[in-house]
Amino acid sequence: MKGKNVLIAPLDWGLGHTTRCIPIINALIINQYQVILAASGKSAVLLKKEFPQLAILSLPGYHIQYAKSSGGLPFKLLLQIPKILRAIQQEHTQLKEIVQQYSIDWIISDNRFGLYHRDIPCTFITHQLTIMAPYQWLRKWLQRINYHYINRFNNCWVPDMAHNGGLAGELSHPKQLPAIPVQYMGLLSRFNYSPLPFNEYVYDYCILLSGPEPQRTILEHIILQQIAQIDARIIVLRGLPEQEKVIPSKHTIVTHLPGHELQKVIMQSQFVIARSGYTSVMELLSLQKKCFLIPTPGQTEQVYLAERLAVMKICFTTQQQHINLPEQLKLLEHFPFQQFEPEIFTTQQLNLLLQNR
Repeated sequence: MKGKNVLIAPLDWGLGHTTRCIPIINALIINQYQVILAASGKSAVLLKKEFPQLAILSLPGYHIQYAKSSGGLPFKLLLQIPKILRAIQQEHTQLKEIVQQYSIDWIISDNRFGLYHRDIPCTFITHQLTIMAPYQWLRKWLQRINYHYINRFNNCWVPDMAHNGGLAGELSHPKQLPAIPVQYMGLLSRFNYSPLPFNEYVYDYCILLSGPEPQRTILEHIILQQIAQIDARIIVLRGLPEQEKVIPSKHTIVTHLPGHELQKVIMQSQFVIARSGYTSVMELLSLQKKCFLIPTPGQTEQVYLAERLAVMKICFTTQQQHINLPEQLKLLEHFPFQQFEPEIFTTQQLNLLLQNR
């Protein structure tokens, strides 16, 4: 496959699907593949900044709308299923044109269900083989739909470790797997860990804002209001690559940082406060950081992951409605963090995946 054209397209559900594709893109480039990207909105902006040398095709996303309340989110998502199904069909139709125009030899889809092709090898990437839902019947129904689409691909790559439930537990290790070959690829991270000399921290707390609206902005308002009362070295990264707005604060507020600068800031921080989105967790644990996780309200997989890691003493967590940073940061400093040794995806791991494809 070396020298062949590979299309990579992440889902537009927050930036996590996009950032976790970065190590795959880098590994493919190192292995002399011709990489073509497909994205829109924030995802396209981020990919353009990370890979200015690569072609980025416009591929409209699913445009999922979130509820302001956690209780209303499952029902709002259910109401959007017809729109999602139309988007899947539209991207499938557009894929046929892209394949013909750009002579695509391999398709890698991160959670975009419509990017399968009957004549070309297609790989589906997901950590959610189990889609968490508030009701067991709904969970089973969603899994059937999930597998209905996943089984249209040739194989499935799961960004997690294969043994002992990995990082994501039931999310990535269900009792029943899809019918197509499933391969666990290790954790995906665009960062490369190197220890900070002498623990010389520049910041006490690094706060990473991310995820879909309106919850990203809601959390930002809570955070900015509460850190105004805190006397510490704090940096807030807003996670908005398309904006340049300056927010006045006694702390450091940054709109967005490219990957290498973001890693530097994270490593220079003693603690990191972030959403419990799976990609964020993978990247932070790859840097062996002590984390305070705040699940997005209503996103059951984030709640499950944060609670699982808290029980394992890997991360500290609280619900968004219970945030009290002046008090909780004191608890964070005394939390009995357990060491976690992740298996990280590498170029060599890509070679193994290709051999077993």
